[in-house]
Amino acid sequence: MKKSRYTAEQMVRILREADKTNVEATSKKHGVSRQTIYAWRKQFRGMDVVDIKAFKALKSENAKLKRLLAEQMLVNEILKEVNAKKW
Repeated sequence: MKKSRYTAEQMVRILREADKTNVEATSKKHGVSRQTIYAWRKQFRGMDVVDIKAFKALKSENAKLKRLLAEQMLVNEILKEVNAKKW
């Protein structure tokens, strides 16, 4: 997947600017198409810059917790296998 030139915060700022002015002028000013602005609007509907930052923090914390859970489940599985063997 192609990496975006803009961060999520920048996208939201451009959207807020497009809300205040017209989409055509904002798209020309920032060098993006109108369709891109509409796609961003669909993606970030109702979000503000602060919301995006909080969302990113929650997303990274969730990924860390998922990794920890996977490691713990692996350890538990190994311990079950060890206990199941006959000594």
